[in-house]
Amino acid sequence: MNISVVQLIKLGQKYLSLWPDKPELSHYFEDYRAVQSARFVCRYFPALAMFTVIMQLYVASGYPLGQGTINNAINALPQALVYGLFLISLPVQALVFSGVKADKLLPPSLASWYRSGLEKIKQQAAEQDQRCNDHSNDTVIASLTIYKPRYIDLAQLLHFTFAPTK
Repeated sequence: MNISVVQLIKLGQKYLSLWPDKPELSHYFEDYRAVQSARFVCRYFPALAMFTVIMQLYVASGYPLGQGTINNAINALPQALVYGLFLISLPVQALVFSGVKADKLLPPSLASWYRSGLEKIKQQAAEQDQRCNDHSNDTVIASLTIYKPRYIDLAQLLHFTFAPTK
């Protein structure tokens, strides 16, 4: 699909938030490590970028050696900003790549696994509905029925599967 960069970033955020944080998934899905890495980058790299800029300005100013001036820090500002911008761009890149991945169609082997998993979930939900008269999960399951599933649909199915029950 043709979607804008902002929509890709939002889709990447949704994809990262939906993917369950279960280490056993790393044995079955290669995307698990990519999702974990993207979460790490999005969580810690903004602070690392800020720390890098501040430390470069502090060290370049000369204050740690007792010979500091503000002019030294101003002269080091362009280099510090370049490093900071590079580090702050990495979470954005991770979100864009996650959004691109989320929008891709599943390969045939994963698509068949997705469909069989979806059928199992529907059967379990139907059995649970008969016992409890609870139709709260019907809308979630209905949103998962897709002719050509994408990776975001797989993440939703896994999220629904591993979600804690009430």
